Amino acid sequence: MKKIILLGLGLWLACVSVEAKTKPTTAAKRPVAELNAKDEAKIEWLDIEEAVKRAKKKRKKILIDIYTDWCGWCKVMDKKTFSHPAIAEYINENFYAVKMNAEKRDNIIFNDQVYTFNEQGRSHNLAITLLSGQMSYPSVVYLDEKLKVIQAVPGFHEAKEYDAILHFFAENKYKKEKWEEFKVEFKSEIK
Repeated sequence: MKKIILLGLGLWLACVSVEAKTKPTTAAKRPVAELNAKDEAKIEWLDIEEAVKRAKKKRKKILIDIYTDWCGWCKVMDKKTFSHPAIAEYINENFYAVKMNAEKRDNIIFNDQVYTFNEQGRSHNLAITLLSGQMSYPSVVYLDEKLKVIQAVPGFHEAKEYDAILHFFAENKYKKEKWEEFKVEFKSEIK
């Protein structure tokens, strides 16, 4: 009886050991080419004040996702693009990410200025300023390390296309290349 119990325990330990060795590593430890939509990866979303505070301590560009609660394409962008592990990982490494509801009614302090909700325009004045009045959702605004607007990019983008957009801004390609040229040359590892 003792031998059977020991044999059973030994087999169980062997199975557990094999399972532990064959489990996939986390998304953060694998190359981008191995990441897929089933992996867990989340963007660390901040409010604008926290992103600015962090950017002053450690210089990074800021990415601001401007959305509304009623925007269907905003929800699709969250589900299909921002939730892709390779996208989430790249954003976390290269940007401070901000989610901003364009219809938020709270006051926001940005660059030592207080922005309020615009009742007449039914949008927040900071969103209006960042988007230069071109209210389109979703829109992602990119700020440089000095908190100056580089560009706003409107509309939904699939993960593979969005990968190119992220690299274009994060790697300062926008300073020396036209988007159309960069887009053709860029090879995303996202399938």
